[in-house]
Amino acid sequence: MDLSRWLTAAVAANNDWAKSYGSFEPRPALAVDDAEFAAAFGRFVERLADNYPFFHPRYAGQMLKPPHPAAVVGYLTAMLINPNNHALDGGPATAAMEREVVQQLAAMFGYDTHLGHLTTSGTIANLEALYVARELHPGKGIAYSTEAHYTHGRMCRVLGVDGHAVPVDDRGRMDLDALEELLRSHEIGTVVLTAGTTGLGAVEPVHEALALRDRYGVRIHVDAAYGGFFALLAGTLGIPAEPWRAVARADSIVVDPHKHGLQPYGCGAVLFRDPTVGRFYLHDSPYTYFTSEELHLGEISLECSRAGAAAAGLWLTFQLLPPTGDGLGRVLAAGRRAALRWAELIESSGRLRLFQPPELDIVSYFAGTSLTEIDEASRRIMQAGMTDAEDPIFLSTLRVGAERFARRHPAVSADADGARVLRSVLMKPESETYAEQLHRRIEQLTA
Repeated sequence: MDLSRWLTAAVAANNDWAKSYGSFEPRPALAVDDAEFAAAFGRFVERLADNYPFFHPRYAGQMLKPPHPAAVVGYLTAMLINPNNHALDGGPATAAMEREVVQQLAAMFGYDTHLGHLTTSGTIANLEALYVARELHPGKGIAYSTEAHYTHGRMCRVLGVDGHAVPVDDRGRMDLDALEELLRSHEIGTVVLTAGTTGLGAVEPVHEALALRDRYGVRIHVDAAYGGFFALLAGTLGIPAEPWRAVARADSIVVDPHKHGLQPYGCGAVLFRDPTVGRFYLHDSPYTYFTSEELHLGEISLECSRAGAAAAGLWLTFQLLPPTGDGLGRVLAAGRRAALRWAELIESSGRLRLFQPPELDIVSYFAGTSLTEIDEASRRIMQAGMTDAEDPIFLSTLRVGAERFARRHPAVSADADGARVLRSVLMKPESETYAEQLHRRIEQLTA
């Protein structure tokens, strides 16, 4: 796909559309001299050079990668119009696109009925899900695992709700026995389960937790911001089907298209299984909702202004790579295969050890025999890789407590309260053909 060709086409399409409304006299207040712009643009490009190569498979650090060219073209084309998906008169075309892509996301998870919309992030999407949870169970707390994203604890404070962190098992998943002990207090109204933790990509046992919902009358919210699109691979490539199939019975779901959905940042989504929860969003705006009797997206969202361009980028991407196994699933499968291959290489390595087998596409590993040695090796390897001008490699670290480390690796000397392990996110499909090179480079850096 020739991106420059389609970006040019995007500008041309916008010009043609604008001309259909007739000409008018531009005002000089917005005029900018080309020479001045060239100078400013030069400084701008220089500033942007201070970035890591998120596009390259040698970048295997955080959950970052460029959007798909279709997303870029779709976003830019709509951005030139600048629709606002709060009200239908602010963006009729992109509001329709948003409804279509949200329907596709709901179908991906197996929802037969739903109410949902895009958000600017998974954080805001989780805030909305927890807001509805609070309204349905006033005075009740919210439980989430110690490996859940920090969003949940923070949003509980924002909402004035008691948050309860539940211990995890040796795979970093919520300990359901500990959860049930908490539920017996009848202080909990909602349980958050994470389908793809941001630390290790662990998928918590949604299918087993549903029995506790029935027993204790709590809501189940699934935070699938990172891992959600792996529902497309359930039952393949060593990914168990049960947790993902059970997501269809959860009360609410969050997923981030700006992660595995190939979108630019600013595209999260929240879905509710019961459409009647829309009553908690009810409000009126005497100057906004006037062009249609249909439900405006702003009437089912805590956010007001939202970029219609985000819906456009996702819509165009889904036209080419739909959220199906043979569509977007092919992209995720490459990263999953890369993680499995690298895990094999680490397990046969004389210098590195696998911290935990990857459940999705995040690989965790370390070098050393004591927590102090492991922590220092992780720091040194990451620093050396990122600062090597000839052959750089970009990694991240994850801090693991001593007790957790001992459960997985009892032979490691616990001479500290924890240690950083190395962590690599293989989101890009190019990682599949680069995993062995990553492995060799890291082994070199351990010397």
